[in-house]
Amino acid sequence: MAKVMQIRDVPDDVHDALVESARAEGLSLTKYMLRELEHLARLPQIARANSAAIRRTQEKVQGPADRNTILSVLDEGRGE
Repeated sequence: MAKVMQIRDVPDDVHDALVESARAEGLSLTKYMLRELEHLARLPQIARANSAAIRRTQEKVQGPADRNTILSVLDEGRGE
């Protein structure tokens, strides 16, 4: 079941910036904030997946891997 959240004491400039961003994307502030919260909630999962890809890459090359090798393995893991 969906939950209701309320955030108090949001500074005026922060609120104004969020309203402007939502408006620029044609979204209500509620829909914009829900999308942003969903993104924030996924960040730890993304970080874990990236860490796992780095570990797999380092195992494949048997040592530290450079940026291009890591990105290649990440793309491979995404099926790209």
